[in-house]
Amino acid sequence: MADYAEQLKKYIRDIPDWPNEGILFRDITPLLADPNGFSMALKSLCEGFEKSEINYVAAVEARGFIFGSMVAEALEAGFIPIRKHGKLPYTTEAVTYDLEYGQDTLEVHIDAIRKGSTVLMVDDLLATGGTMAAACHLIEKIGGKIAGVTFLIELTGLNGREKLDGYNVRTVISY
Repeated sequence: MADYAEQLKKYIRDIPDWPNEGILFRDITPLLADPNGFSMALKSLCEGFEKSEINYVAAVEARGFIFGSMVAEALEAGFIPIRKHGKLPYTTEAVTYDLEYGQDTLEVHIDAIRKGSTVLMVDDLLATGGTMAAACHLIEKIGGKIAGVTFLIELTGLNGREKLDGYNVRTVISY
C-alpha cells in the first residue's frame, strides 16, 4: 500500500480550521472527482483481500458507503450498510457507543448476513476508532466474522488503532 500512499496524497486537500478552529480536515472530494485517483483508492483498499474469502463488505454512512460499495463490487461480495439509529426500514440490531461528548447508536438489519460469514469493514478515515469499533461489534452481534478493517486514511496521532485491537487493520495513507 505504500506505493499508493504518496500518489493518493496529492488528491487530498487540507482545509485548516474546519469544522472548528485548530482542526486540519483532510478533504477527499478531489480524489472522488478524479477517475485515476478514485481507481487507485479502490485498488489500495482491496489490496491484500483479493484472495480472501470475503462474503460481505460493511461500511458506516456516509463516506464509508462510497468506498465500501465499490470494494464490495471489486471483491464480488455483498454490501452491508450500517446506519445511524432510525434510518433502516426493517428489524435491526443496534449498538450504542461513546463519543467524545455523548453517545451515538449504529444499526444494521438483523438478516444482513448469513451467520458465520466473513466481513471486510471499510471506511475512509480512522480517527479515534470508536465508530468502527462499534460497527465491528455490531457485525459480530449478528453472527459475522471480521476478516479485516481497511481505511483510506489514518490520523495516527488520535490512536484509533487502540480501539480496534485484535482486528486486522490496514490503512493506505497515514498522517
